[in-house]
Amino acid sequence: MSTAAARALPSPRGQRSALRRGGRPVSRATAAGLALGTVADLLLADPRRGHPVAGFGQAAAALERWMWRDSRAAGVGYAGLCVGTAVALGTAASRLTADRPAARTALTALATWAVLGGTSLGRAAATMEVHLAAGDLPAARTHLSTLAGRDPSGLGEPELVRATVESVAENTSDAAVAPLFWGAVAGLPGLLGYRAANTLDAMVGYRSPRYVRFGWAAARFDDVVNWVPARLTAALTVLTAPLAGGSPSGALRVWRRDGAAHPSPNAGRCEASLAGALGLRLGGRNVYGARAEERPVLGDGRPPAREDVARAVRLSRAVWTAAAALAVASRLHRRRPMTLRS
Repeated sequence: MSTAAARALPSPRGQRSALRRGGRPVSRATAAGLALGTVADLLLADPRRGHPVAGFGQAAAALERWMWRDSRAAGVGYAGLCVGTAVALGTAASRLTADRPAARTALTALATWAVLGGTSLGRAAATMEVHLAAGDLPAARTHLSTLAGRDPSGLGEPELVRATVESVAENTSDAAVAPLFWGAVAGLPGLLGYRAANTLDAMVGYRSPRYVRFGWAAARFDDVVNWVPARLTAALTVLTAPLAGGSPSGALRVWRRDGAAHPSPNAGRCEASLAGALGLRLGGRNVYGARAEERPVLGDGRPPAREDVARAVRLSRAVWTAAAALAVASRLHRRRPMTLRS
């Protein structure tokens, strides 16, 4: 080999530097991990025992008991500590596996499997459909807590169906598209950090007397990290609507017309696009404990019926598996960074 050719090759130190800076081998390893984690969720759903997200929730609840104050400042510190710890763990894992592609693939696959909830969401909705088909309203009301935070007492089948369909629409983003998006953008820190932020929102991001100030930071941060994924979810709903017998034009029209009417800056986009795709009308009165909300109407079709639960689940799965394919492709096609000379 000529001297000029030898100088053109990156040194071993340069190769290691490229790997640590997110070079092609690391991007491929992350892509493989995202793909394997998605397949694990599709086949196995959430881990039945020892779920890492449940462990995080228990630790966060213990920390809340120690840190709680009726102030936004305390909530900012609490959210920053919880999410920052998750991001730090992901960053440490990324650095430890920077020049170990096999280890990076394995860790990313485990993290992706742990933070994804797309299959469990579909199974929870399907269980609701089974209870309703059997006419077992008490069981259906009890089961609603796995899907939505609204008060199920006194709800009949039409309202239980609506709650289920709306939950499937919103949580397609929260449980699946958003973690895949952040995994594609930021790898392990993105996966763990997003799931921590979303879990905190579910724990303290309420407008109840206890959390209206303390949970403010967690709720606002969750809005921020879900802004892009929610709109990606709506866009993918438009593209994949035919796979569930839906209308792409209806999804786009209702998303653009009604998506911003929802009080959430993100959930409305997901719910409106699904309503338009499936020709449904969502929204109405929701009761959360002692508080009732009149949600705006999304869509101009018929109210959802029991058979629409399965249609919503099919569309949800099409959306988040398409998001997984995009996440993997984006990692595979990242440009190779410039290597450092020795």
